[in-house]
Amino acid sequence: MVQKRLIIEMGMGVDQHGQEPTVAAARAVRNAIAHNALPGVWEVAGLSHPDQMIVEVQIAVPYPEQVREAEVLSVLPFGRKTLKIEAGGMIVQGRAIAELNDKNDEMLVAIASVTVLIEDEG
Repeated sequence: MVQKRLIIEMGMGVDQHGQEPTVAAARAVRNAIAHNALPGVWEVAGLSHPDQMIVEVQIAVPYPEQVREAEVLSVLPFGRKTLKIEAGGMIVQGRAIAELNDKNDEMLVAIASVTVLIEDEG
């Protein structure tokens, strides 16, 4: 089987308070898929169920070792999902607010790409 890319979407997510890279990463994935409909999965690719899609997620975020992968992938409703996390994104100087449980003044920015592939006999 040959894998063919059907769509690639990009997204950005921010955690302004709480300094949670998982929150920023999940928001980036949600942003990437927020305005998509994939009728081509059925009408062109001929899949019978959306879980047959292969969904590859790549995230660049500060503190990648702290990302809870299952939480990020849970944003995606369907597909055979994989996640690659790397150091990147951005740290922006914000303002710590005690009532929001901030640990420091950092705001974390993540960027994501979400690629949907299908398997084809070639």
